[in-house]
Amino acid sequence: MLNIPAKFTAFRIHKNDKTITSGFEEICLDDLTAGEVVIKVAYSDINYKDALAATGKGRILRTYPLVGGIDLSGVVVSSEDSRFQTGDKVLVCGAQLSELYDGGYSEYARVKADSIVNLPDGMSLRDVMALGTAGYTAALAIQRMEDNGQIPERGPIVVTGATGGVGSFAINMLSNIGYEVIAFTGKKAQEPYLKALGASQLINRHDIEMGTKPLENAQWGGAIDNVGGDTLAWLTRTTNVWGNIASIGLAGGFKLESTVMPFILRGVSLLGINSVEMPLSVRAQGWKRLASDLKPTKLDLISPTTIKFADLPQSFDAYVEGTVTGRTVVEIDASLD
Repeated sequence: MLNIPAKFTAFRIHKNDKTITSGFEEICLDDLTAGEVVIKVAYSDINYKDALAATGKGRILRTYPLVGGIDLSGVVVSSEDSRFQTGDKVLVCGAQLSELYDGGYSEYARVKADSIVNLPDGMSLRDVMALGTAGYTAALAIQRMEDNGQIPERGPIVVTGATGGVGSFAINMLSNIGYEVIAFTGKKAQEPYLKALGASQLINRHDIEMGTKPLENAQWGGAIDNVGGDTLAWLTRTTNVWGNIASIGLAGGFKLESTVMPFILRGVSLLGINSVEMPLSVRAQGWKRLASDLKPTKLDLISPTTIKFADLPQSFDAYVEGTVTGRTVVEIDASLD
């Protein structure tokens, strides 16, 4: 075991009655939720869920108080599990961090061994946080679509919520492996960014007449949807025969009003993507692909911003307001990389 200080800094979220408060605190190891492995954290990142949790704008945490941050990378300093040794470089993404367990916004984290993935060959601790849950979720969506028979020859893939983290990674990954990709967005000004990622064209969501027929004109080979609601319902009506739709987000609403017609007449498949609860073997395979054929070629474009740990609190509002393009890495101890 390496020396762990008696006190260290963490960004913690509390609930007092119905009021959510958050900020930096000095805590000790015993303050953290239980786990077999202690990690000295090098980097974390900011996801939409992190911003909702920290600001109290969304019901993310299931218990309080908790350290925020659903992702982390760093170096093992103590392990009660034989799979991980002191000095191992590792990452944890999702795995109910900052929901049920203390997360990555801390100089030290204590996590369950089954949630840990060894750092993939050829990737740095910063790289994996530039990807984070967003990159992993995009890879998982593509993997599930491929497992269900998706191929480029069936037509273009439309990606909604295209300027977000998952959308941006999905566009770049799909383009790199031979798919034509169409970006669906309300941010017309981001056209140069989306085309640089690999989108062949943009659809402005404000210009779309979605219609009300059980089946509309089939336009796509498949879709990765970060929006939900009416947009997802429209995708079911406009996806071509044997196409797959990966459902990831609900920024546009959690209700889905559809009919069985797309599923029984066109054979469309709706695939739910949950990047949190899954076997370690599936998680590890996804990261292996992220280091190989699904490795983004535009990582610096998608994750251009690195902030210091001290600057974290003032960075959340822009995510809640939807004014952020690309991803932000949080630097906690870059010397570990």
